Amino acid sequence: MNTKSVWRGALAAALVVASHAAFAHAIPKIQQPGPGATVSAPNEVSIEFGEALEPTFSSLIVTTQSGTQVSKEKSSVDSNDKKHMSVPLGHLDPGVYTVQWKAFAADGHRTQGHYNFTVK
Repeated sequence: MNTKSVWRGALAAALVVASHAAFAHAIPKIQQPGPGATVSAPNEVSIEFGEALEPTFSSLIVTTQSGTQVSKEKSSVDSNDKKHMSVPLGHLDPGVYTVQWKAFAADGHRTQGHYNFTVK
């Protein structure tokens, strides 16, 4: 085997390992209400992630455009489906709301993000 073959093999192996590591992060797959959605009075916000979450370190809050938190209860990760996190909501007036999420995958990787939805 020549040096080029060894380097190509090593590079291919590194790419496979890197691609598997990239998928180990908890990234949202389904968001309800979804980003940019206009909805009527949702009673909760929920996110389905691609990886199981560590409940102690994962969170989901909902705020008004001015930053006032409207999700009064703590978010929770479903004990039967560790990929599902939700937070209940009370009455929401018409307006734009921001969902802020932090997800710690069971393997220790951390992701976070935010998006807006509108209540009509």
